[in-house]
Amino acid sequence: MDQSNQPINYGTPPTSLPTSVLAIVSLVAGILGFGVFPLIGSIAAIVTGYLARQETRSVPPRASGDGMATAGIIMGIVQLVLGILAVCCFIAYFVFVIGYVSTSQ
Repeated sequence: MDQSNQPINYGTPPTSLPTSVLAIVSLVAGILGFGVFPLIGSIAAIVTGYLARQETRSVPPRASGDGMATAGIIMGIVQLVLGILAVCCFIAYFVFVIGYVSTSQ
């Protein structure tokens, strides 16, 4: 049997998945959470990031963009932690100022 006349089948090339819109929204909301919309942007980044990770980690995956979703989640969490620390420092400042003013009179 001469197999040189038969075409070689290398299989189909891998298809690339579309990028998840939720992953892009998570990344953009995480970036905007640091300047323009601190509270809303960070919450939106976390929520859409987790939804995008469900979409990208499903079997079979429906979309790509797991890294963008993870980055959005991290930025959202960092922004929330910084916001909570800022509120605690703000409260502590006023407690110490009120305590100082009341003891100095």
